[in-house]
Amino acid sequence: MDGKSTDITAEKISQLRQLFPEVFSEDKIDFQRLKQSLGEDLFAKGEHYELSWAGKSEARKAVQMQTTATLVADRKSSIDFDNSPNIFIEGENLEVLRVLQKSLFGKVKMIYIDPPYNTGNDSFVYPDDFAERQDEYKRRTGITDENGYLNKQDLWKKNTKENGQFHSVWLSMMFPRLYLSRNLLSEDGVIFISIDDNEASNLKLLCDEVFGQENFVAVFPWKKRTAKSDVPYSVSQDFEWIYCYTKSLFNAGLESDRKYFQSDDYPNDRWRLSDMTKQTSADERPNSAFNMIDPKTQKSYSYNPKRVWAVTKDTFQDYYDKGKIVFPDDYQFLNISIPSYRVFESEDKQKALKKYGIEDAMKTASTQLPKSVGMSENGNKDIVELFGGKIFSFPKPTTLVKHFLNIINDKEALILDFFSGSGTTAQAVLELNEEDGGNRRFICVQMPEPTDENSEAFKAGYTTISAITKARITKVIGKITKARAEKAEKQAGELYTEDTTAQQPLSFAAYSLTESNFKIWRSDVQGKEAIANQLNAFQQSEIEGAEHERMFTELCLKSGLGLNIGYTEENGFFKTQKALWFCFEPYQSTMKEEIVQSKPDRVVFLNSCFQSDMELTNVQLELKEHGIDLVII
Repeated sequence: MDGKSTDITAEKISQLRQLFPEVFSEDKIDFQRLKQSLGEDLFAKGEHYELSWAGKSEARKAVQMQTTATLVADRKSSIDFDNSPNIFIEGENLEVLRVLQKSLFGKVKMIYIDPPYNTGNDSFVYPDDFAERQDEYKRRTGITDENGYLNKQDLWKKNTKENGQFHSVWLSMMFPRLYLSRNLLSEDGVIFISIDDNEASNLKLLCDEVFGQENFVAVFPWKKRTAKSDVPYSVSQDFEWIYCYTKSLFNAGLESDRKYFQSDDYPNDRWRLSDMTKQTSADERPNSAFNMIDPKTQKSYSYNPKRVWAVTKDTFQDYYDKGKIVFPDDYQFLNISIPSYRVFESEDKQKALKKYGIEDAMKTASTQLPKSVGMSENGNKDIVELFGGKIFSFPKPTTLVKHFLNIINDKEALILDFFSGSGTTAQAVLELNEEDGGNRRFICVQMPEPTDENSEAFKAGYTTISAITKARITKVIGKITKARAEKAEKQAGELYTEDTTAQQPLSFAAYSLTESNFKIWRSDVQGKEAIANQLNAFQQSEIEGAEHERMFTELCLKSGLGLNIGYTEENGFFKTQKALWFCFEPYQSTMKEEIVQSKPDRVVFLNSCFQSDMELTNVQLELKEHGIDLVII
């Protein structure tokens, strides 16, 4: 735990090393070897087809940037904070996506976002680097503070069409967010993105680059209103578009998107491919950390130390004999680079019959949305019903989001919306769970964008968009709670009642983006005296006055445990269900006795918990003898 978010570059290099170990020499990539491995013809030469815009290189750098930021609990705005599976985060969404990389990597089943459409009337934050210097930023905007740094309050910009880089600014805003969100999708995950005509063509090309053109599923036309005549050119733009992409072609979570192959060796049963790796380290699953050898070609495929095979060395032969493992050289029509898992269509049908009571869960979903998804007027009604007035413009109807939640056919899905707006996605998840007994969870992110002082929202006391989001979630929970009570009262007077629908927890935990609770080592410091001063300051790693719960939340995030994990606080320890303990209190000998007796896998202490280096060393050695890892922050 270095206090920073995931190093995206290091992750990509690790993936490349797994696929092409031969192109590495002394931990450096030999591009000549890579060309030889793939063939020269695959590498672009000179001009080639691509989406390009002013600032794209900076947008790529934004993907690689790490953050030391963290999240802090907002218990006052929450409902049943400690027991909630649902999360709301107030903060700039690119920074939040960076913070969530370790704890949510590969866990999100569905993302739905309704980003700014770049109409010239909507606003969004740019640039993303709050520390950009005057000579760079002034060249574009001319707005900085007296020290040469940009003013955060001036980041809320109307990206007007008079801007010479009108489309480029929007693309630079979207690219790193889409890239980081893709990391969070599970292998069978899907993303839905709403957009109108202003950036629809650019969004398609951008998503082709981020998600892969082969992972494009469909574009859903959504009729947002009935036709109007008072429009330019006498053409009413009544439709918006919802683009859908999958994380992986062979593991798509959409019912309609599973691609089956027919081969001569299995003439009576079609099959598809699935990922045959698990997000588990070699240390945690050593039996699955082995080089897999193709029995036909004798080619060896190395494992990824951070994502080992889903089969063990002992079970490999059994799976292979049953035809469950497909190697890259097995079929000419496949384009895979590592062994994959074969899933037969008959298996999918059996699973569907057992889980959903239907013979074939792969029913086709049409791009023609049913009328039941509603239009903008239905989204307005959702808001008016909850708030008593139209305090938010152009919200999507909850019925539209529910439609896509039903398409993915997963009642246990984790749903992410990092352009939450008024909170339509959160309401859709809560209401659909109530309707079908699902246990879907949501994570919604919204910036504290100020509302206009002349707006109904501001007059109603909502000074930021995020305040509206939190209020909406609270009101929806109140509405459902009331409906449950009325239903229970009605059933109490009936002779026979039976309600087998599972009840979701009506709760949410609110967080906000904040600075780290720990001091961050400055690598730019030079000179013996300056380095000595920094070393002295790091005798205490936490900042002055850092609260225990805040430090616990940050360490859980940065160790990959996530938010709202189960824990108990006793005898100076925060004890998690994953046998990981945290301690922020001064060390006492009784603590060591409790640790040895309970035998957690790992214990994390602050360095300030110990009175001397000798005491720390002794404890570390004694715990090591008992197989317990001691980590010092």
